[in-house]
Amino acid sequence: MKNNLLSRAVALLLPLLLLVSTAFAQATAAADQPEMADALRQSGKIYVVVLVIVIILSGLLLYLVRLDRKVSRLEREIEGR
Repeated sequence: MKNNLLSRAVALLLPLLLLVSTAFAQATAAADQPEMADALRQSGKIYVVVLVIVIILSGLLLYLVRLDRKVSRLEREIEGR
């Protein structure tokens, strides 16, 4: 049970990590950055944007894990009948 949950968590996190690494690679490769990013960085609001994105993605991940647990429980209940 625990190993199954761990493998599912890794399966959910792996695409997220790949997306983040791709975004960082593109951000460092870009020579000219948009003015909006410079303005947000100078005012310190970029950290608020990043925090909001992290909160949203964490909420989605938590929702998916809880949904997976509920579906697994229902599958076990159906198989037990």
